[in-house]
Amino acid sequence: MKRPFPAALLAICCVVLLVVLVPARAVADAVQSVLITNWPKVWSVAGTVTIDGPVKTSKGIALREIVIPPVNPKDTVRLIQGSTIDTDGFAYMVLSLQGQIKGEVYRAGTVGAFLLPDEEPIVKVFDEKGVMQFAQEVSAPGVSGAAPYFASNQPRSQIGFSRYRTYFYNSSDKTVTVNLFVYMSN
Repeated sequence: MKRPFPAALLAICCVVLLVVLVPARAVADAVQSVLITNWPKVWSVAGTVTIDGPVKTSKGIALREIVIPPVNPKDTVRLIQGSTIDTDGFAYMVLSLQGQIKGEVYRAGTVGAFLLPDEEPIVKVFDEKGVMQFAQEVSAPGVSGAAPYFASNQPRSQIGFSRYRTYFYNSSDKTVTVNLFVYMSN
């Protein structure tokens, strides 16, 4: 007589589990309401959009073999003007200046370059008053006769304008030849 009690208990537990689990599954399968939030249109694009070739995320420019006689960086009228650099589409630039001394240096100095935004009001202030607004600079200090070659540090700057004019200076007593490398990236 003791055997029917465990069998009855097992049957009751199975029925209870069946009663508890079936409604839970029915609730999960029921239709539920969902709230969807649409964001406003930020960019409206119409027509076909294509990109030909790889998207450029960086670009390097080199201004090579620029001869710079001795000229003080504060003498803005005599600075050696180089070409312009187009920086449109990039966010940052790294400037590197490398060069060679022509002859024996008796007075050590600094060789460098200024990048001045190529914007009319900024250029006008520079031409009239010699003031460089928003200029970027790279320089190689300690250029002397100890070594015929020199190089600058590599400052990283944020680009704020689409074009820059280049101006070079040399505060040593001998002519130098320099290469300016501008690496632009996003």
